[in-house]
Amino acid sequence: MAYKISDACISCGACESVCPTGAISAGETQYVIDPETCIDCGACESTCPVSAISPA
Repeated sequence: MAYKISDACISCGACESVCPTGAISAGETQYVIDPETCIDCGACESTCPVSAISPA
């Protein structure tokens, strides 16, 4: 089960730098997580300053 990023994302990029698999990238309006690459480690969730990331 991959994580997802909600509309609360402020595009700060904190999550992208901590993802061990590179599953997070900048999208058109906010950051996005590739569910095929996400290993469900939760590193991004604890890094997000606005709690925009949660399990899908």
